[in-house]
Amino acid sequence: MAATASFLEEELCCAVCSDFFKDPVLLKCSHSFCRVCLKKFWEQKSSRECPLCRRKSMDDPPLNLILKNIVENHLKHKNEAPEKTEAPEKNESHCSLHGEKLLLYCVEDQEPICVVCQTARKHRDHQLCPLEEAVEDKKEDLRASLIPLKEKLEKFTKLKQESEKTAKHIKSQSQHTEKKIKGEFEELHQFLREEEEARLTVLRVEEKEKSERMKEKIENISKHVSTLSEKIRDIEKATDAEDVSFLKVGLIPVRAQCSLQDPELASGALIDVAKHLGSLKFRVWEKMLGTVQYTPVTLDPNTAAPWLSVSDDLTSVRYTGVYRQLPDNPERFTNFAFLLGSEGFNSGKHSWEVEVGDKPEWDVGVAAESVNRKGGIAYWPEDGLQVMTLRKGDEYEACTSTPTHLRLKRKPQRIRVQLDYDRGEVSFFNPTDMSLIYTFKGTFTGRLFPFFSPCVNDDGSNPGPLKICPISGFKMAWSTTSRSSHLKMPFKV
Repeated sequence: MAATASFLEEELCCAVCSDFFKDPVLLKCSHSFCRVCLKKFWEQKSSRECPLCRRKSMDDPPLNLILKNIVENHLKHKNEAPEKTEAPEKNESHCSLHGEKLLLYCVEDQEPICVVCQTARKHRDHQLCPLEEAVEDKKEDLRASLIPLKEKLEKFTKLKQESEKTAKHIKSQSQHTEKKIKGEFEELHQFLREEEEARLTVLRVEEKEKSERMKEKIENISKHVSTLSEKIRDIEKATDAEDVSFLKVGLIPVRAQCSLQDPELASGALIDVAKHLGSLKFRVWEKMLGTVQYTPVTLDPNTAAPWLSVSDDLTSVRYTGVYRQLPDNPERFTNFAFLLGSEGFNSGKHSWEVEVGDKPEWDVGVAAESVNRKGGIAYWPEDGLQVMTLRKGDEYEACTSTPTHLRLKRKPQRIRVQLDYDRGEVSFFNPTDMSLIYTFKGTFTGRLFPFFSPCVNDDGSNPGPLKICPISGFKMAWSTTSRSSHLKMPFKV
């Protein structure tokens, strides 16, 4: 009866407000709703559709009088009905058919039975066992089913902790990167402010010099104007003199003589506007190139092992020996002191130089995108690595399936890595004399990334970093290329 009453109350409730119907209205689709609830729903949706089946309704729905009366009668009887005491619980330990205590368990029918049920036709020839034994078996099954659930819970809990740590790291990365971006742009702004002030200073100096020269010229001209004006006045005055005075010998020729040359406006007197404004942005931009460096490879800190420290400009890496708490993202190497460049290549020719200095141990080369980053890895092409290494200060090797020992005439301070993807070659050079050290040959599939390892520094003998070298003559290369190739930058070196 309680279940029936509960079902009835559910049917008498509005699907929108989940309360008993108030002034229910009937839609064409036969669904009913409180008039106020339906009106609010339509106002929010801006369309007259049924909240349940989404059928359009153009007319104003009529009042559902039958449903309204049923709800009112139900509420009236519900409020008038006296509170019922809870029915006593059934004795679940006894058989509902025979009243006997449940002592057995029918394995086939999956239910407890009494000794009378045991002889009944329903359970005849069925496999039976003591109820306590069945309970223990069921509990054991439940306990066994808990094991994978607990394991999954542990995995999700660990993932949640990792995700929370990653979220904090993302925030820290964002703040640090934002600070670096602002710093980089402030340097550019400062350069532009200084360049603006320098060019305005040159303009002011030119203005001052030419204004002073023009002022001196005006003063000289003014003196000549005064002299000529005075001479003209004297001659005009002489024309009014007596005849005898006017005819004195030499008076007229002397007074009419003038040694001044005709005035001319000197060239170059104006501000050289073309010098100041001609291709101004380009010349400032070209000068700015002298203040920046371009490195063909940018290190990816998200791949760096926790013991490695990448510089803020993402061009150098060193081994610290201090394990940092970093997110264990799929891209990161966790077992070895490795990291990759940020850009992968799947075609063309690419090269970069790595400053190794006097480090006694290091690894440089390329790695496949599929290289194992979480477990063991072998230093050979079959595992996705084409790498050259240095060990113990003078043991150079190309990491082929069987290590290839390399003999170098001199210890290089830099290593040039050259990838020709289409030909399947990775070559290593000494950039001092461009002598070839070794070339891997094969066939590539998928992207290849620049690979680096500064190696460990447990005894303090290998502290130096590996550093990506900027392109030498970058400003000249850019300037020459931009003038002859429609400003296309020579990214591939």
